[in-house]
Amino acid sequence: MSPITWGAVYLTIWWTVLFAVLPIGVVSHAEAGIDKGDGGDPGAPVDPKLKRKFFTTTWVAAVVWLVLFGVVKLGLVQLPRLPSGY
Repeated sequence: MSPITWGAVYLTIWWTVLFAVLPIGVVSHAEAGIDKGDGGDPGAPVDPKLKRKFFTTTWVAAVVWLVLFGVVKLGLVQLPRLPSGY
């Protein structure tokens, strides 16, 4: 596979891991007992900690990507070749 394909695979893994990591450790305003007032969503997180979650997502996705890269490069899984010219 080309480097562009491996980059696309990493981005796909990164977004998948992000959506798995986002709900971890989130406390909503309703759970914390904080009144949001009129127009506020009681289910909104008090402190989403996005910087920490992006960092966690990046290293977890890198580990998953390295495992996948190793499996493909060692030939444990054979990927079909796409016809060239497309």
